[in-house]
Amino acid sequence: MKFIPAIDLKEGKCVRLTKGKPESSIIYNSEPIKQARFFEKEGCKRIHIVDLDAAFGNQTNNTSTILDIRNSISIEIELGGGIKTEKDASFWIKNGINYLIFGSIAINKPKVFEEIIKEFANILYVSIDDYNGSVMINGWKNDSKHKTNEIFNIYNESKIRGFIFTDIVRDGMLEGINIDKIKNCLKLSKKPIIVGGGLSSNNELEILSQLKEPLLEGVIAGKSFYQGSIDIKTIKKFLD
Repeated sequence: MKFIPAIDLKEGKCVRLTKGKPESSIIYNSEPIKQARFFEKEGCKRIHIVDLDAAFGNQTNNTSTILDIRNSISIEIELGGGIKTEKDASFWIKNGINYLIFGSIAINKPKVFEEIIKEFANILYVSIDDYNGSVMINGWKNDSKHKTNEIFNIYNESKIRGFIFTDIVRDGMLEGINIDKIKNCLKLSKKPIIVGGGLSSNNELEILSQLKEPLLEGVIAGKSFYQGSIDIKTIKKFLD
């Protein structure tokens, strides 16, 4: 199980939101390249980057920043936010991004997304942004009318790499990850899962690592790290 720190980009700055609401944005670092280098220096193997501006419709605000991050570190990057087409995917893969996260298109237009999967097999994740069992899309603004279990069923036999599961109810709240919900997702999935939403302590990461679930690929840490609840040196003792 990997510890995957998050860099959420808004207007070129590293921010965190609460439950995905733009108006809740708090800047934690105005120099995301330095933040990425810090994570690499601390021994992290991968960074989770979300282009919030692209997720909310502005496709160009953070492109140069993401490319600068890519050129500044050697560890893996998974990128999400506003990625909707084969052209988008091709651009980022050609520029060295290791994994891409698709949300709205994968949820609402699975036939279109299946064509993209054929071109980029085993490097795409489907984002399941869960709000009490329903999957949200378009920057978490709209209910897709699909249930979480449906999306697992649709893509379990596909050639995606895996799923990114986010518990919106707890995201940014520092209330603790819903372990039972994660266990249920692991039962539903035949693919690796990376989870996020609510992480609040080193102890939770240790509990998740003790599940010894081969499909639990990683845990995303955002606000919990930036507000000092997670210590990378401590968790490295029990994480892969």
